[in-house]
This record gives sequence, structure tokens and C-alpha cells, in this order.
Amino acid sequence: MDSRASTPSESSPLLSSPRNHLTGDELDGPTSGPPGSGIVTVSRTDLIWILAGLWSAVFLGALDGTIVATLMTPIGNYFNKSNQASYIGTSYLLSVCCFTPLYGRLSDILGRRGAMLFGLTLFGAGTIGCGLAPSMEALIAARAVAGMGGGGIMTVASVAVTDLIPLKRRGLYQGMANIMFGLGAGIGGPLGGWMNDAFGWRYAFLFQIPILAFSFVLVTWKVSIPLSQDVKDEPLYLKMRRMDFAGSAALAATVCCLLLAFTFKSTESLPWSHPLVYGLLIASVGFGVLFVAVEAFWAPYPVMPLYFITQRTPLAVSLSNLFCSMSSFSMIYNVPLYFSTVRLNSSADAGLHLLPHSIAISTGSVFAGWVMRRTGKLYTLTLLSAMCALYANTMVALWNDNSSKWHLWGDLIPQGFGVASLITTTLIAVISCVSKTDVAVATGLTYLFRTTGQVLGVSLSGTLLQGVLLSKLRQRIHGPNAEQLISRIRHSTDVIRDLDPALRKSAIDSYADALRVVFICQVALNVLTFLSCMAIQENPLPGTHEEQESQYRRNLARRRRRTSDV
Repeated sequence: MDSRASTPSESSPLLSSPRNHLTGDELDGPTSGPPGSGIVTVSRTDLIWILAGLWSAVFLGALDGTIVATLMTPIGNYFNKSNQASYIGTSYLLSVCCFTPLYGRLSDILGRRGAMLFGLTLFGAGTIGCGLAPSMEALIAARAVAGMGGGGIMTVASVAVTDLIPLKRRGLYQGMANIMFGLGAGIGGPLGGWMNDAFGWRYAFLFQIPILAFSFVLVTWKVSIPLSQDVKDEPLYLKMRRMDFAGSAALAATVCCLLLAFTFKSTESLPWSHPLVYGLLIASVGFGVLFVAVEAFWAPYPVMPLYFITQRTPLAVSLSNLFCSMSSFSMIYNVPLYFSTVRLNSSADAGLHLLPHSIAISTGSVFAGWVMRRTGKLYTLTLLSAMCALYANTMVALWNDNSSKWHLWGDLIPQGFGVASLITTTLIAVISCVSKTDVAVATGLTYLFRTTGQVLGVSLSGTLLQGVLLSKLRQRIHGPNAEQLISRIRHSTDVIRDLDPALRKSAIDSYADALRVVFICQVALNVLTFLSCMAIQENPLPGTHEEQESQYRRNLARRRRRTSDV
């Protein structure tokens, strides 16, 4: 068996006492494991504190995400660089994309608590930097630092809960985690808009620091995770070999060069034949080939183990998460822009339109967890979830001047419900087909494709938007000062309100046309999501730790047979 396929498992409990282990039934009341199993019940209070430590960090990550989505327009206006506003989201998500896969390995080296605290520290430093940023460039850099920790918050929390809960109940716990995620996402939009209107956008970042401190204290206090003995005895250089820095760097270079090429093409209006544009595209392909080579032949513990991608279910889950995240984050970042530029709403009103979507995220995830717990099945639920997201994106693409308020508020609900259910079921699907030693890496791999989709969704939609917007503005606005006016409209959306009626209509119609193209592309991405989900295989969902351990052993034996056959 290839050594890169094995990682140390972390069987130690998340409580300070080495005797205690959670069984997954605690919220339903005290239970006892079978004699000799080593599974002992804990008090409900202890369980609540453990989950609070993990999920308060998840809440903070979601809160920050929708706050920034709402504030992109006012921040761009503040620095007079609205055409660079998409970089605020792109820089964060690019860092998340590059660092998220490392946290799966890091949690096996530092333990779940150590990895979570590391992520919270980076996230906090970046958030403070955003609140104090003197320029757009400094703010973009600070968002990149925050992203280095933001991806770890979500990943490590998910891995830690997987350590504790049997898969049949795991979906329900993921649903409860997504309630916190949905609550944070729901509050973030209107809260960020209100704080911007009342105090200024900087306070929307700085007020997060007390929540961050609360999360940090809870994780330090309750989530006590001793390292497994085999990792603890290893010298430092062997521990560091488990971190695939080369693979992560190659992945970062691949995505970054691709995004920069599209950005220069649209934002700077460079032609495809410009050396900078096609040079970056060639570099992206080269770094992509290098990334695959590193993962296949060099990295002893790759961030994206290729033996996962060659299996049917992990490949289907990875692709579905990629396409779904691209569509979802494009929606989250462009819907507030629609209400700010086409409907001319305030920042608070624009962010408020994300509230039903965020509530649906919580509902969809809990519903998926409840269904999986009751039925032990996930395939049909996954397909129905993909169809919900497809329906919602189709309705949003049909928005026009005659769309009723009911549509403007309600069309996002099926998208939030479907996406939340989909990411819950697909996470359980991929965990159910791997061995125990691969759980952390498999979870990290799922988040890798999810975060890659997020950064591609935000950046490519921004690139597409700017390209179509520039073309439409040039078609509608003419005259000696046309280019200067077009530049002002692209750099600051606040200008639209002050234009004379004819020019205001031209600007609004141009934004509406550009956003409609973006929304239609989201529909296409949801079709690809549905097709990917069709390839997912149904696996049994264990209801107890004993059943889950047996399934892990069967999955390991199956992988060993495949490896020996190859």
C-alpha cells in the first residue's frame, strides 16, 4: 500500500478526560456504549460547550462572508475603485482555496484544537487589518490573510464533528452547524449594510473581534485534543513532510494566473492577444500540470490524493461541489449588486434581500440531516436538492422591471435550501466511502473543491460582469466625455443616482443586462451540478460507532484491493 495514502487517525476525545467519548446520542439523552467499547456518555452541558466552541467559529465565518458581500459596493465607492471591488472577495476566497486542503493534514499533526486556534488567529489578524486598511490594496491584502484562516475554521470544525458522530446522525449535526452558518449569513447582510449606513464600513469588520475572542476562548477551554502517540513521537521534520506545501503553492499559482488573465482582459480592457493575458493563461496551464505531477509523484501526503479523484463517488462529489459553489457564491455577491445598481436600494436594503436565502440555508441543511437520519439514504435527496437550486437560479435569471416583490424576495429561497442540503448530503456521501485514516483528508478535499468553486464563482462572475457592462455602456453612452463618464459609473455606483434621467436609465439598463448574463451562466452551472450528482453512489450510513468502524474497515480493504490490482 502506498505510504501517501495513510495518515494518522486521531482517536483521542475532545474532552480533557481521556475516558470520555461522544456517541452521537447525547442530545437525545444519556446513553451508554457496550461493555468494553470505551464509549462513555458525557453530560449534555459538556456536549453543548464543545459544539459551541466549534460552531461559534462557523457562525463568525458565515457572518463575515455576507457582511463583505454587502459592503463591496460601498467600499469600492469609498476608495473610488468600484471596478476592483470583486478583488475583495477574490483575494479572500483564493487564500481559502489554497490553505483549506492543508488543514486536513494540519489537524492530524496539531490536533483539532491546535488547527482551529491557528485558523482563528490568522482570521482575526486579517479582519483587524481590514478594519484599519488605509487603501483598497491594503484591504485586499488583509482579506487574503483572513482567508488563510477562514478555510481552516470550516474544515476543522467539520472534521472534529465527524470524529464524534456516526454517519447516520452526522447529517443532522451538520444541519445544526449550518443553522449557525445560516444565522451568521442571515444577520451579516443587513447588519453590514446598517453598520455601513450608520457608522461606516470599517466598523463592520472591527465589531467581529469580540465574537472572535469568544470563539478563541471556548475552543481553548473545552476542545481539548491530545495528539495521537505516533504523531507526538515523530521529529519535527517528519511532521512537516505531511504538509504538502509544494502542491498548495502549485494550486495557488494555477488558480491565481487563471483569474488574473480574465481580470486583465475585462477590468483593464486588454485584448486576448496581449502578452500579459495569454502569458498568464499559458502559465496557469503549466502550473496545473505541475500540480498534478507533484500530487502524483512527489508529495508523500498530497493535498489532493489522486486515488480519491479516480473513484466514482469522490469525483462526482468534487465536481458537484465545484459547480454548486461557483453558482452559489456568484449569486451571493451579485444579488446585492443587482439591488444597489438596478433597483437603487440602499446598502442595508440590498443586504436584507439575502436574509431569506440565509434562513433557507439553515432549513435545508437540517432537513437533509433529518431525512438521512430517518431513512439512511441520500441519493434521491441529493438530486432533489440540485433541482431546487436549478429552479431558483432560473427564476433569478428571469428578473426584470416587471418582477414582483414576491419574486425578488422569494426566488432565492429554493437556492439556499437546495445548496445547503446538497453540500450536506455530498459531504456524507464522500465520508461514507473512505477509510477512517482518510476522513480528515477526504473532508479537506471536499472543501478544496468547494472553496475553489467559491473563488472561481466570485472572480469569473466579476470578470464577466465588467466585460458585458463595459460593452453595454459604450453602446448606450456617446459623446466627447463618454469614456470618462463610463469610467466613473464603473468605479463608483453612487454616481448612478446623480445622473440625469436619460443617462441614469442607460447605466441601470447596462447593469441589468450584465447581471442577467451572469445569472444565466449560473443556471448552466446548476445543470452541471445536477449531472454530476447523478453519478454519486449510495452507501450505507452507519447508525453507531461500531457499525461505522466496520464500514471504515471495509472501505480500507476495498481500497487496498484496488491498489494491489493497479
